[in-house]
Amino acid sequence: MIASLAHLRDQPFELLAALEDRIEASGERHGLTAVQAEWTGLGFTLDGDRFLAPQGDVREVLEVPLLARVPGARTWLLGLANVRGDLVPVVDLGALLGRGQTPRQPTNRMILLNDEKLTAGFLVESVAGFRRFAPADQRHELADHARDQDARPFLLGAFVREGMAWLVLSLRAVAADPSFRDAGM
Repeated sequence: MIASLAHLRDQPFELLAALEDRIEASGERHGLTAVQAEWTGLGFTLDGDRFLAPQGDVREVLEVPLLARVPGARTWLLGLANVRGDLVPVVDLGALLGRGQTPRQPTNRMILLNDEKLTAGFLVESVAGFRRFAPADQRHELADHARDQDARPFLLGAFVREGMAWLVLSLRAVAADPSFRDAGM
């Protein structure tokens, strides 16, 4: 019989510790093992290469909306979009990272940045959905040797699964970079 935890009602930290102990003990009795920490990111492509954006960097994924051009802007700033009443600057992520303009095609998507201080949308070639990776999938050395010189400062690491490499790109770091905020010519 499991003892009551009522005596820990006024001791929240001790109560949490006791609950954790019970959960671990229950798992061991039922042949369960501790769940390994997983990392989740949104998969997308640029020029055929696979990238991941940390889940926390992504508010939502949208079809590319109509854009209002911004005169005198850099070529990577595609324009402004009206997203539910908010004006959102839309950036061609491939062009910003020195890969050239992303060809317009039906698979293009806009990844809306999840940031309280800055609103931005990033045009990508296609989106592959959210992907989960185990710690054993990490291959951070791949990020050090990425072909994109312009992307390297924003790479957080890499994962490999089924022979496919995925570079982790921080959209928040891209948006925080001074060159991102200098969109005028």
